[in-house]
Amino acid sequence: MAYTKKNKGLSNEEIAAMSDYLKEKNAKVNGEEAVLAAIAKMEEPGRSMANRIHVVVKASAPGLSPRTWYGMPAYAKGDKVVCFFQDAGKFKARYSTFGFTDKAHLDEGKMWPASFALTELTPAEEAKIAALLKKAVS
Repeated sequence: MAYTKKNKGLSNEEIAAMSDYLKEKNAKVNGEEAVLAAIAKMEEPGRSMANRIHVVVKASAPGLSPRTWYGMPAYAKGDKVVCFFQDAGKFKARYSTFGFTDKAHLDEGKMWPASFALTELTPAEEAKIAALLKKAVS
């Protein structure tokens, strides 16, 4: 991460994500098109995972609307993001992430997972994501 006095401790990737968020707030774009464009910019294997997640979300939680969130593919109920995919390349991480916001109904006791690391997306992971999505929007 490159830190400078100008960005006051934020990495270039974090500044870019914030810039994406501000553009999204003011843009009048088709959410599906924005998500597919964000996915198209990713490198492999993130692009393939994001495409599969897009299919799984649409099939498992058809009430969620695709949109971008900080430049990432996300899915919302109304104007509130419920879940998102963060490609490993977004912040130069070692794994991609599929996560849920506090708008997801995943509460289970006093502690529950809300974000999942992904190094590969197999049918087993897709099934887990589908089940989590169904619970999240219930």
